[in-house]
Amino acid sequence: MSLLLDPRLAADTVPVAELALCSVRLMDDARFGWLVLVPRQEGLVEVTDLPADERELMWQEVELAGEALREVFPCDKLNIGALGNIVRQLHVHVVARREGDAAWPGPVWGSGVAEPYTPAERQARVAELAAVLSSAAGGS
Repeated sequence: MSLLLDPRLAADTVPVAELALCSVRLMDDARFGWLVLVPRQEGLVEVTDLPADERELMWQEVELAGEALREVFPCDKLNIGALGNIVRQLHVHVVARREGDAAWPGPVWGSGVAEPYTPAERQARVAELAAVLSSAAGGS
């Protein structure tokens, strides 16, 4: 199913992979390893808007995203959040955090100014993450 992506998500992220339920996107901020998962269904705002089986699948995909981040962006802690205060479309952030990173120990949201990847860095990170996600998801 195609997805009409919120303009803010489209502007701040780049596509990485398509999983069974979610589109996986890389936040264009080189300060953090940061993925955003967006279920490909219109009109979702809250996690509870998904049927129970799809909620379970979404959390499995969040786990895959966390595994990919740990491999590509070694970290001390994963932060997972579905805030939706600014962008109402249901999306889940999975962020690889390192002690001493640009926002540590606070949240990444609203911390400083994003530092976009260079085109070469962005392409390399997307390729690495896509390869790990494909392998972890069984090549699907």
